[in-house]
Amino acid sequence: MDSFEYNANPGRVVFGSGSLQKLPDKIKRLNLSSPLLLSTPQQGDQANDLKQILNGKIAGIFTEATMHTPTDVTDKALAYAKESRADSVVSIGGGSTIGLGKAISIRTGLPHICIPTTYAGSEMTPILGETASGKKTTRSDPKILPGTVIYDVDLTLTLPASLSATSGVNAIAHAVEALYARNTNP
Repeated sequence: MDSFEYNANPGRVVFGSGSLQKLPDKIKRLNLSSPLLLSTPQQGDQANDLKQILNGKIAGIFTEATMHTPTDVTDKALAYAKESRADSVVSIGGGSTIGLGKAISIRTGLPHICIPTTYAGSEMTPILGETASGKKTTRSDPKILPGTVIYDVDLTLTLPASLSATSGVNAIAHAVEALYARNTNP
């Protein structure tokens, strides 16, 4: 048997139907009070739902997350986070929004609470992919991982069938990749 090293992902995972309602408790537990909410333009309504769940106690809402985490979008979000005096970021959505949350968190040290709405799995990886001048780069660092992940199964029930299918296949691809990854372990 080959030797291996196991590194457990740090963080807290909250799972279950209706678990989104636990967001205020998770923010309070971390001694935070002014999160910046992140989403894509298409998921702005979900960000507004979070604002209601948090009784309006937020730094603001940034709805410009887009695929491949372009650095110019990250720069705009960073400026907004600073201007609004955010003490954390809460991303709600799929890989695009989660990537933006990771990019902000790794650059600022702000805690990142992640609420996935697809099955892609980015929320559980220490990898950040970004695009600058049309070139995509990736980096890996344990600090990239969100500190808290809230899986509310109710958020996936309204996914369009096509997005459920592509997102599910992506999740399966990640599982298969894990079987032959260089740092795999039992």
